[in-house]
This record gives sequence, C-alpha cells and structure tokens, in this order.
Amino acid sequence: MRRVRALLLALVTIGMVGTAVDLLLLDHYEDAWQLPPLVMVVVGLVVVAWAWFTGSTNSVTAMRITMVLFLATGAAGLLFHYNGNREFQREMDPSLEGWPLFVKVIRAKAPPALAPAAMIQIGLLGLLYTYRLVARADRAIGPPDRSAR
Repeated sequence: MRRVRALLLALVTIGMVGTAVDLLLLDHYEDAWQLPPLVMVVVGLVVVAWAWFTGSTNSVTAMRITMVLFLATGAAGLLFHYNGNREFQREMDPSLEGWPLFVKVIRAKAPPALAPAAMIQIGLLGLLYTYRLVARADRAIGPPDRSAR
C-alpha cells in the first residue's frame, strides 16, 4: 500500500505542476477570478510536501481539506467557463438555446469549458491518497524503504 500511496502522491504532484504550467502559459492570472486555481496549486504543493515528509495526522487532515478545496475550485471553474462560453455563444447567435447551445458551449475552445475538471481530478486523487491513511497508521510516505525488497 505504501507504493500505491507514493504513486498517488506523485500523480497529484504531476497534475498540479502540469496545471500550474498550463495556467501560467495561458496568462490565467489577468483577473482576480482567475487566481484561485494557481493559489490552490501552490497550497497543494506545500501540503503534498508536508504529507510526503511527515505523514502526520495534521498533514493528512490538511491534505484532505486542500483536496476538497480543489474539488470546489474545479466545480466553480466549470461554472465560470461554461457561463462565459454560454454568454459568448448567445451574443453570437441569440436564437441558440437548448441542446444546440449546450453543444456549442461545451465545444468552445476559449475558454475550454471542461479544463477546470483537471482540478477535480487532482482533488479526487488526493483524497484517494488519504483514504484510511491515519486509521492504518501509515506514516510518512517519504522515499521508499529500499531494505524491504
């Protein structure tokens, strides 16, 4: 289980770094409403490092709280992206409604309506990492124990 947890934490970290790079390359900081995902990634990386090196009860609790905030940030991002795209599509063609409007909104490339789902995926992976962690007395994941081979 220790290796699985280490792999989950690695996936969470890779997801956060990739998301941060993507957001920075897209200048996703021009408006105050665009900052929460970047702030969450910075907080997430700090919490992941804390969990990796200590595995303390407090770090696991912080990880859980942070990952729930990732879920909330992703859900809010989905709403913002969807609503922005919907407004744009309605301006372009006021007669659009129902299913045709939904399809146009979801397929829009700027902003990509489903891009914030990456935050939700990171949050779910992070929560999976913490599943029964404290109850099983798994402590720091840290570097793998090479003597156990």
